[in-house]
Amino acid sequence: MVFGSKGFCFLSDYGRLDFRFRYPEAKCCQNILLYFDDPSQWPAVYKSGDKDCLAKESVIRPENNQVINLTTQYAWSGCQVVSEEGTRYLSCSSGRSFRSVRERWWYIALSKCGGDGLQLEYEMVLTNGKSFWTRHFSADEFGGGGVQTTWMVVLEDSDAPELLSILSSLPILPPVLSLLFFCIYWGQYATDGIGNESVKILAKLLFSSSFLIFLLMLILLGKGFTVTRGRISHAGSVKLSVYMTLYTLTHVVLLIYEAEFFDPGQVLYTYESPAGYGLIGLQVAAYVWFCYAVLISLRHFPEKQPFYVPFFAAYTLWFFAVPVMALIANFGIPKWAREKIVNGIQLGIHLYAHGVFLVRMGIWGVEGRIGGQKMPEAPTPEVLDLLFRDLDPFSL
Repeated sequence: MVFGSKGFCFLSDYGRLDFRFRYPEAKCCQNILLYFDDPSQWPAVYKSGDKDCLAKESVIRPENNQVINLTTQYAWSGCQVVSEEGTRYLSCSSGRSFRSVRERWWYIALSKCGGDGLQLEYEMVLTNGKSFWTRHFSADEFGGGGVQTTWMVVLEDSDAPELLSILSSLPILPPVLSLLFFCIYWGQYATDGIGNESVKILAKLLFSSSFLIFLLMLILLGKGFTVTRGRISHAGSVKLSVYMTLYTLTHVVLLIYEAEFFDPGQVLYTYESPAGYGLIGLQVAAYVWFCYAVLISLRHFPEKQPFYVPFFAAYTLWFFAVPVMALIANFGIPKWAREKIVNGIQLGIHLYAHGVFLVRMGIWGVEGRIGGQKMPEAPTPEVLDLLFRDLDPFSL
C-alpha cells in the first residue's frame, strides 16, 4: 500500500477528483482508496506499523464508495485494456465527486494487498469548483494570495536617528518582495495546481528576514537607542550581536527542519508541527529580552515613561498575537480554517506593527508640526516622546 502524503480539503458540495492511471495488466488488480479525516479513518491507518495491508483496507466504508477498483469489471473506474509494444496495459480515466455535510479532508492511497507490489503511472487533479480563486486550492488555502498594505519610510539624515530610521525602513522592503513572490506563486498555483516551491520558499525567507530586522529595531529602541542615548555601549553591542545571531540561526534551523521533516500527512500547517512550536518559543524568548531592555531603560530614565509605557503596550500585542492565536486555533478552530485564519492574523499584526511605528513617527522627509514645533527630518528623543505619548495600542 502506498499513501499520498498530502491531504486535500474539499468543499462540502464542489469537491472533485479526476484521475488517469495506467499499469501492466499482469500487475492487476490495484485500487484507489479514499480516506477522510474521521479518527477511525486516516489517523487510524497512516504510519500505523501494527496494521497490515488488509487491516488498513478494512476501515474503508463500502457504503461511502471509498474504493475505486482499477479493473474493467468496475465500470466507474473507466478502465480499458490497451496494447503497446506487445504489452497489455489497463488504462483508467475517470473521476469522483465528493459530497459531505462540512468541509472535509480527504487522503488518497493506492493498494494491492498480496502479490509483488505496485507498478503504475498516474495523474490526479483535485479541485474545488471552477473558479480561478478556488479550483486548485484546498479549502484551507483559500485567501492565500491576499494583499498586504505596506509603507516605505524614506530618510535623509545621519547619526543615530538615521540608523534607526534605516532599520525601520528595512523591514518594509522584504515584506513587499515577499508579497510579490507569494502572489507569483499563488497565481501559478491557481493556474496549474502545482506552483513553484522555490518561489514560495524565497517568499517565506523574505518574510522571516523582515521579522528579524523589525525585532532588532524594537530591542534597540527598548535599550534606549535614540531615546536616551545616541549609541549602544560596546558590551551591549556584543551581547545584542550574539543574541541576534543565535536567534537568527535558530530561526533558520527551524525553517530547515520544517522543510525537511514536515509531514503533510499528519500536520496541516506550520504551527501544528514541532518547528511551529519552536518558532512560538523563539518569539516568547524575544519578548523576554524586549521586556528586559525596556525595564532597564525605565530604571535609569524614569522620565521616559510617557514614551516607553505606550510603546511597550503596543508591541506586547505584536509579540503575542500570532502565538496566542495559533494555540487557540490548534484546539478551538476547525482544521480546514486554521491556516488561513492564523496567516491572516499574522499579516494583519505585522501591518499593525509597522502602522503603529510609521503613523506615530511620520515620514521624516515631510515637514509637519507637533505642538507648534516644526518636525525635523530625523526624530530626536523629544519628538519620539511626543509621537508615542498617549498611544493606545488598540486605537489603530
